[in-house]
Amino acid sequence: MVPTTDCLLVEAGVQEVPALPPHLNSERILIVEDEAPLREVFKEILTLAGFQSEALEGVEEALYYLRRNDCHLILTDIRLPGLDGFDLLRHVGECCPETAVIMITGIHDIQVAVNSLAAGAYDYITKPFLAQELAAKVARALERRRLMVERHQYHTQLELRVREQTAHLEQALGQVEHTYSHTLEALTLALDARERETQKHSQRVSHYTVAIAERLGISGERLVDIRRGSLLHDIGKIGVPDRILLKPKKLTECEWVEVRKHPEIGYNILREIAFLEGATQMVLQHHERFDGKGYPQGLCGQNILLGARIFAVVDTYDAMTSDRPYRKALGYKKAQEEIIRCAGSQFDPCVVEAFLSIPEEVWTKTTE
Repeated sequence: MVPTTDCLLVEAGVQEVPALPPHLNSERILIVEDEAPLREVFKEILTLAGFQSEALEGVEEALYYLRRNDCHLILTDIRLPGLDGFDLLRHVGECCPETAVIMITGIHDIQVAVNSLAAGAYDYITKPFLAQELAAKVARALERRRLMVERHQYHTQLELRVREQTAHLEQALGQVEHTYSHTLEALTLALDARERETQKHSQRVSHYTVAIAERLGISGERLVDIRRGSLLHDIGKIGVPDRILLKPKKLTECEWVEVRKHPEIGYNILREIAFLEGATQMVLQHHERFDGKGYPQGLCGQNILLGARIFAVVDTYDAMTSDRPYRKALGYKKAQEEIIRCAGSQFDPCVVEAFLSIPEEVWTKTTE
């Protein structure tokens, strides 16, 4: 004889069902049990405890329900006709990971219940059970679920704030970078204006240097440093007197000594500026020669920064293809011949090769 709902409630100890914590009174529970009297027992116990619940007899009905409704906890028998409690548990794990599951099993299936914990269930309860035990386990599972959801939400919000702050920082750095670039360009324009015969020289050689550097596969921060180094290469000429720098006639040997100090002057000006750290050495080395006969350090070969080796080629090209008081600008072919002639002595042959690989129109267009 199947016991009545009233008898089951008495045996389960319904009169001792504990009160529900206030913050859990809106949680929704789904009961999945194929025995109608037990479904009623579970539902009444949960109702007396203050929970909202829905009772269904099989997994198929439960899956249909879950597709249309939110559910905070599922109370399911393990042994069900057709799809069983483990099938439901797997579905919840894949589709509703924030839903808690408590498995119901007979005392002889205790190992199966333990296995369900390994599969992702929050807890299990064995039949027969006490009403207060059921209500307490449901409340504990819902509380644990609430804490896990809050922790997940906290981490999600934290990640969102980190992304937002990172985006703001990147935007700010971009604005700073933009300001730096405009400041450096304004400074070099002022320097070029001082030497009337070399108008926009720094902008041109910077463009040429970047073109060859890209052809050699340089990118990212290294390319930025090379661009800045080439743009600021002559900043040390601030320390060269106008009577020497602007002298229209041939310089004396003593005057050349003063001019040759400008790489070191430029290095000393820039070396304390953190964001120009990568460009500073290039400023110091931009008059070194591949054969070691340059200045100020007399470096040779691979001991010279690649950016400085590139600059040596483009500086010569720009000097030859620009008008000077003592001569008119030479054409691309003449400049090309001179650069080829000096490969291996004044210039790095690999850089010369990269220069020659760039079409003539790229250089002539920039010169115009």
